[in-house]
Amino acid sequence: MSFLVYLVMFGWIPLICYFFTRFPARQAVIIGFILAWLFLPQKEFPLPGLPDYTKMSATCYGILIATVIYDVNRLRSFKFSWVDLPMLVWCCCPLASSVTNGLGLYDGFSEVLMQTVTWGVPYFLGRIYINSLAGLRQLATGIFLGGLVYVPLCLYEIRMSPQLHRLVYGFSPFSFAQTIRYDGYRPSVFMQHGLEVGMWMMAATFIGIWFWKCNVVRQVGRFPISWLVSALLITFILVKSTGAYFLLFSGILVMLVAWQFRTSVTILFFIAFITIYLAQNSLTETYVSDQIVHSLSGIVPEERIESIEFRFNNEEMLTDKAREKLVFGWGGWGRSRIYEYNWENKKVDISITDSLWIIAFGRNGLVGVVSVFLSFFLPAIAFIRRYPAVHWFNPKVAPAAAILTITILYMVDSLFNAMLNPIFIFACGGVAGAAISQSYKSQVKRALNYSKSEQLVHQQKLKIQ
Repeated sequence: MSFLVYLVMFGWIPLICYFFTRFPARQAVIIGFILAWLFLPQKEFPLPGLPDYTKMSATCYGILIATVIYDVNRLRSFKFSWVDLPMLVWCCCPLASSVTNGLGLYDGFSEVLMQTVTWGVPYFLGRIYINSLAGLRQLATGIFLGGLVYVPLCLYEIRMSPQLHRLVYGFSPFSFAQTIRYDGYRPSVFMQHGLEVGMWMMAATFIGIWFWKCNVVRQVGRFPISWLVSALLITFILVKSTGAYFLLFSGILVMLVAWQFRTSVTILFFIAFITIYLAQNSLTETYVSDQIVHSLSGIVPEERIESIEFRFNNEEMLTDKAREKLVFGWGGWGRSRIYEYNWENKKVDISITDSLWIIAFGRNGLVGVVSVFLSFFLPAIAFIRRYPAVHWFNPKVAPAAAILTITILYMVDSLFNAMLNPIFIFACGGVAGAAISQSYKSQVKRALNYSKSEQLVHQQKLKIQ
């Protein structure tokens, strides 16, 4: 591990403070989140009594410190709302999990602090910084540009194998065997896993398609938006992330249905599907996962079917154990996992947790899994009520609608993976803030009339000239 790791990790907080002196506060926050996620190393530094120091915890600490120094009124603008209640429960439920399992108050408060830094702080920052259509537009633009920046890096690793993290920082945080896919390589760049890269490129590609469809952006520099979206799409296909392919297809389906029928029914369908999936798998012994494997057997390659089936078999074992502590779960320290004794009479962990929902269910029970998913569902439903799908293709509303769709697709992905992405949590907070910040009529009227007012001002300038 090179000295550069220490330099960028511990120099990141001062650099974020510098961003606040050079850019508007909202722009500085978005730049800080995206640059950290894309380029900082996958390294954890243990801190006594505090959550591990990682690239995203450093970003959250840096933004909070810079906000207190340069933008303290932003903190005072926060007003707790009903849409924030699930996130509050999700951050606090580890205390109940620890106490009910006899792990003590210290363990409980430690887990609450870790959950708050990981989930609560990005959500809170989204609530206070991107709680408007303009804020969500800036975030969508940042994700789109971040995807474009990753295009040459992904193409390099697709050709040369995932080596950039090792070349820049001196170590590889992932297993090289997991980068081999379909007789080629799946890029990881500076992320922990190729699945994270696939999810990121999916989000950037989807936003680019929505931008192109709604004329939100016509060109970036000298390049037409159609060229840039084509480059993103080609790179995304080459990333070889099967699950991300399905998510992009689902996102385009949401967009097409909203465009043709002016309805958000597909978003509500995904929310209903996730709810039924969780209820069926956690409360009954009839697993939806078995039906999914059967339905995909004729579509997906046999290698991927075996991988999916292996995941689901582990989830069924873990679910059976989680039901023993149904309400608040087993707490931390691996208590929710499955163990056996080997021939040396040593305790061996035989379970593999791939999905976010089973981790939440095992550690924090029904309260945990319901609260974490409601943290994304309630803001989405509130946003749909404020901005029906009939307005989603207005250039002022379209970026926010794209961000809303991505947050729900992220929850679909969380049924099968546990790729934590704080930017999507940050986006969820922004969706919640935009949904409740102003009255429906004033926001929609302003969004719809904005482009007309721009035209009138332009015509007046021509008359004066």
